[in-house]
Amino acid sequence: MLETLSNALERIIKKEGDITSMLVYPLLLVVVYEVFMRYAFNAPTTWGFEATTFIYGLHYMFGLAYTDAYDGHVKVDIFTALAPEKVQVFLRILTNLIFFMPVFFCMTLWSVTYAYTSFSGLEVNPTSWAPPIWPLKILMALCFGFLLIQGIANLLKDINTFKN
Repeated sequence: MLETLSNALERIIKKEGDITSMLVYPLLLVVVYEVFMRYAFNAPTTWGFEATTFIYGLHYMFGLAYTDAYDGHVKVDIFTALAPEKVQVFLRILTNLIFFMPVFFCMTLWSVTYAYTSFSGLEVNPTSWAPPIWPLKILMALCFGFLLIQGIANLLKDINTFKN
């Protein structure tokens, strides 16, 4: 049961990562266009740098849960590497419950509140281009939600491993 639920949650995260990895293409187009306009015509755009920052930020945020699904984040395991697997799994469960879950539950909750406040006021970025920024804040909250879901999947997987 735990393994089935964990695998289902991971499939969602991996599909999300596969889809949002395509953000690299609009990012590439914006960067190439901006560089071309700046150096070929000496006419930089007012929106190029900001659009690059927004797209890259989303690409990065969506990639957090995806990277965790493939166990790609850097870990310092010098203290646990020589321990038996059961001890390693127990410590992963413990650190997930003590550090990861409370932090990312709060981050998800606060980012949803932050996005709601931004959406309520139809917030725009205070720059000369002034794009609406509330959609980005909603997507940021969604990204924290995905990371929390991946943390739950990891926890369920570790509990299942510990039981067996």
